[in-house]
Amino acid sequence: MGNEYVNIKFIGSYPSVKKMPATGLPEYAFIGRSNVGKSTLINYLSNRKSIAKTSKKPGKTQMINLFEVDNAWGMVDLPGYGYAATSKTTRRSWMKMIYEYLEKRENLANCFVLLDSRLPLQEVDRNFLLWLGQKQIPFSIIFTKTDVLSKNKTNANIAKIKRELEKDWEFLPETFAVSSLKKTGREAILQYIESINKMIK
Repeated sequence: MGNEYVNIKFIGSYPSVKKMPATGLPEYAFIGRSNVGKSTLINYLSNRKSIAKTSKKPGKTQMINLFEVDNAWGMVDLPGYGYAATSKTTRRSWMKMIYEYLEKRENLANCFVLLDSRLPLQEVDRNFLLWLGQKQIPFSIIFTKTDVLSKNKTNANIAKIKRELEKDWEFLPETFAVSSLKKTGREAILQYIESINKMIK
């Protein structure tokens, strides 16, 4: 897989999984707490500047955004969870939309859960990962914002998060560390997606 895609197109924004088109392509969902750097990561993976809308203000993504990559697989931008500056009703509707997509989308191949490498493991992240496990939804973990702290501090924080997760899990899933600023981690994620696509075929 090269650095450039032949074709990335925005398919649409959907308020529910029921409204989404049946593409038949394997889909890879990206989700995390609000302001974890999800849109920045999607732009970095896509090698585009603004395929996903970034904002300093959390909660920019409010529907299920679907992109198609090289007519081969789907990239799904899900709303962030744990965003406190919205009403409880809005947060509940977002989570219902997220849960329904993850549980009912038959062509979902993997859910990438983004964790902030600068912070200790947050309870909302732990609970979301446990929910994925209970529902037997395949997932991987991407550590974001790895360029903010020193390399040693970042590595120490990631190691601490993994130790915390090992209290809940016998085996940890695939983990990745990325920095769009330092241009690291992209190829590993794309190669992982490609390996899953090959297994599905």
